[in-house]
Amino acid sequence: MSVTDAFKTFQDVVNADITHVREARARRDLFKSAFGTEDDVEEVIASGSLARGTHKDPIHDVDVIVVFDQDDHPEWGAPGGSAADALDHTRERVNALLGATNGTYDHAVRLARWRNHAVKCFLDDPDDPDAFTVDAMPALRRDGRLLIPEALSEDWVACDPESLIAEVADRHAQWNKFAGTVRMLKWWAAEQDTKIKSLVMEVLALDFLPTDVNQPAAIKQFFVSACYHIEGGNEVADPAGLCGPIQPDIDYCEFADSLGSARDNAIKAFQAQANNDTAAAIKHWGEVFGDDFPKPPASTGNPAPAVVPAAPRPVKDTPQG
Repeated sequence: MSVTDAFKTFQDVVNADITHVREARARRDLFKSAFGTEDDVEEVIASGSLARGTHKDPIHDVDVIVVFDQDDHPEWGAPGGSAADALDHTRERVNALLGATNGTYDHAVRLARWRNHAVKCFLDDPDDPDAFTVDAMPALRRDGRLLIPEALSEDWVACDPESLIAEVADRHAQWNKFAGTVRMLKWWAAEQDTKIKSLVMEVLALDFLPTDVNQPAAIKQFFVSACYHIEGGNEVADPAGLCGPIQPDIDYCEFADSLGSARDNAIKAFQAQANNDTAAAIKHWGEVFGDDFPKPPASTGNPAPAVVPAAPRPVKDTPQG
């Protein structure tokens, strides 16, 4: 097995099963079609990782944004109770259109509960560990941006998910392994002790994942650059510049340590491959990605061990006084 073969095998592990992807798309399209019949709805936008093609296995939720007509809801968009009102209205319309008992469009949704920004809709048994939801988020389009309700703050916040979808699509057009590699990076994040949101990895990938080298080289360079960035005290923020830090409560020290460990093992893997030691390279990539990465082939002899140079000393960005 070559390093390239190992990455191809790992990609199959990371990718969601095609039947699950088709089911997720069908559920998303059901909501788009149902809300498309509503007089007060301007458009329904596919959003989230499924829309960007960066979803990994397993799929936890599917996101749609229901853009309502401001003229039909003139009180929405202002601070106060209108955020909860918009979520209540969306939940009521989900039940009326798609409720399992008496939906007028389809009988699909067993339970709908609104959260901070969206209505979480359960089409499966809520206790099913393999279930995934459709999250329907109400919105208004204003000044070229979307305003979405935030129940906790009793206000509306601006966001631009469409720009992120377009940016990922553009990057994937440059390099057809971009989206799949982002899935690998999200898989890596899910294996860490520190809770790291998938969107954090996706935004870092847009900044630091090159598109002009092969996949192992791109991943190695990503960990080198992302680690340097986080060690330098930088936060990961909304690329549209609207919503601030994506995960304000993340432990950036632990995150930097995790990135540093991955960087060191990726460098070792690259050095081993340069020394024609494929087994060692695959082993080190397994130390990056965990037990689901393919194991190196069994040795068939006793060749002299390759000399692997020591990894370069990590450079830290020390703030100057």
